[in-house]
Amino acid sequence: MRLGVLDVGSNSVHLLVVDAHRGAHPTPMHDERSVLRLSEHVGDDDLLSKAGEKALLRAVQSACDQAEKQDVDEFMALVTSAIREADNGLEVLDRIRSRTGVDLQVLSGEDEARLTFLAVRRWFGWSAGKLLVLDIGGGSLELAAGIDEDPGVAISLPLGAGRMTRRFLPAAQEGGRPDLVALKELEAHVTELLDPAAEKLRAAGPPDLVAATSKTFRTLARLTGAAPSSAGLRVPRQLSATGLDQLAGFVSRIESSALAELPGVSQARAHQVPAGAVVAAAAMRALDVPFVRICPWALREGVILRRLDSLGGA
Repeated sequence: MRLGVLDVGSNSVHLLVVDAHRGAHPTPMHDERSVLRLSEHVGDDDLLSKAGEKALLRAVQSACDQAEKQDVDEFMALVTSAIREADNGLEVLDRIRSRTGVDLQVLSGEDEARLTFLAVRRWFGWSAGKLLVLDIGGGSLELAAGIDEDPGVAISLPLGAGRMTRRFLPAAQEGGRPDLVALKELEAHVTELLDPAAEKLRAAGPPDLVAATSKTFRTLARLTGAAPSSAGLRVPRQLSATGLDQLAGFVSRIESSALAELPGVSQARAHQVPAGAVVAAAAMRALDVPFVRICPWALREGVILRRLDSLGGA
């Protein structure tokens, strides 16, 4: 069967279409994304703006049109932290449902962590042993650990790269250089929120393999020497704590507009790299992780795998 998953995140809207059946490797047939920065349309009043709603409506309608062109048998759509935290998020989704017929499902942070963990488990397999998974999104940081396909611990923290950039590094958001004092404040904030979560994860026992997923981690790995995306999904990639610390010092001293010129850095996300580096480094330090393996599968693949599992013998 052909499945389509639309993932509306804090930064981007991503449509993935795969051919798959239960027990088979999902084969990508169509993959496209557009930058929406939905979280930037949520104001100080915690309401998604009219402009944000219109942009979301256009993105959903475009995805529907593309899914129809791709002859999708089943279309699943989900939204994460930006809508989850907007006070008018459910009202907006109701209006989009009435206009497009698409029922956008709001995932909790914990569900997001669990589905991402499932995708990483399937990618690395049972030989990976006890897994620890880190995922930095635009609005939140997801952490999960366990020996099975469903993690024993799943945590979501409001430490996304986009969120931290807006709160602490507005100069970077405007293309400038991050303020060094603000970077220290950001690091202290991240560490404070991470400490209780790290304690829970450490209580689950030491992992055999630590994996990271998301555009943020892929970008950080690329900037520290990992293979480019053109090398293919199955080329091993990793990010070391030592390399990340060196990178964090580098990206804190140049303009984000200059960062956008570096290989592997998208212009739309360059301003989030310094905050992403701080969050990643703090998480690895809090969890005493010397390096992470980069996993190309994440939330969308987790949603697809969970749906295929639900088909039973079909």
